[in-house]
Amino acid sequence: MNYQKIKMLDLDYQDKNLNQEISEAIAKVIEEKNFIKGRQVSTFETDLAQYLGVQNVISCGNGTDALQLALMALKLPKDAEILVPTFAYIAAAEAVKLLGFRCKFLEADSNTFNIDTTLIESEITENTKAIIVVHLFGQSNDMLTIMKIAQKYNLFVIEDNAQSLGADYNWPDGSLKKLGTIGHIGTTSFFPSKNLGCFGDGGAVFTNDFDLAQSIRMIANHGQIVKYIHDEVGINSRLDTIQAALLSVKLKYYQNLLDARIQAALVYDSQLSKINNIEIPNRVLYSNHIFHQYTIKVKEGKRDSLKNYLEQKGVPTMVYYPHCIHQQKAYLELNPIKYKMAEHLSEQVLALPMHTELTPIQIEHIAKCIEAYPA
Repeated sequence: MNYQKIKMLDLDYQDKNLNQEISEAIAKVIEEKNFIKGRQVSTFETDLAQYLGVQNVISCGNGTDALQLALMALKLPKDAEILVPTFAYIAAAEAVKLLGFRCKFLEADSNTFNIDTTLIESEITENTKAIIVVHLFGQSNDMLTIMKIAQKYNLFVIEDNAQSLGADYNWPDGSLKKLGTIGHIGTTSFFPSKNLGCFGDGGAVFTNDFDLAQSIRMIANHGQIVKYIHDEVGINSRLDTIQAALLSVKLKYYQNLLDARIQAALVYDSQLSKINNIEIPNRVLYSNHIFHQYTIKVKEGKRDSLKNYLEQKGVPTMVYYPHCIHQQKAYLELNPIKYKMAEHLSEQVLALPMHTELTPIQIEHIAKCIEAYPA
């Protein structure tokens, strides 16, 4: 086969397998002409709520809006301090700072890439009011520990679930709960590259708290429930009807998409586990892993040279994330200290191709290229 055609992301599944159903759903929206807040939006919200096992889903314009809506609905004091992981995408810190709150960053765990929960309590002050938990790459943070800390210090918990929608948290009693439904508010993104992606931008907020849900829905709609009656200062953030319609179609087959990623990850594991100088993704007992990314760690400072070597062999890779948030110019003044593990991870991580169309033959080729790397 032509290994040059290996893609970092491949959206062909929806074209090959769901194209007719998606086309029919979009055609129905065009026929009905309700492009904003059409019936398909509430249908998708209901479908997603049922899938997640949560009482309320409020769709919105994108995942960053979802985080901003969550923070606005909590009605935090102006001097509130929000705990945010520094090894993550910028969106959570961005939402905090745009609303005038203070970011306080949290160190990363060397094995999971998520928050190092052993260090959370040392960062809490009397001004700390909330923690934003980002479930990175498809696997949960240690939510049992985080929720205990939140209860102890009376903190709100927002789960940024843009990379882990559909993953389960395993409670000690054996029960399962979808990520994003454990904290006070969960958020997600439907950016096209997400495991559940639309054909543009989109996002959602979810909560089991009816009052929070009402506030979020109001804020997302210019601060109004009744038209022209504005009880709160709001924003304009909505999922358009066409995106909602196609997301409902994809949601019906979502578990199949996740299963394909999980199977690809198992093949990666078997091919890569014995190669020196790399570490395959860690698995935790309290969560399954749905592999938004398959992220290895490359040791001995050789990540960038391996990345370049793989590119020459036709294997695309990505670095999530090459810089921690506390290292970014826009956030330097917030925490003038180093987060050594997060910075170390940013120099080691390398995401390999991961998508539903990835074949065992392609993965074997990728592994052979890594093994042949002249370290």
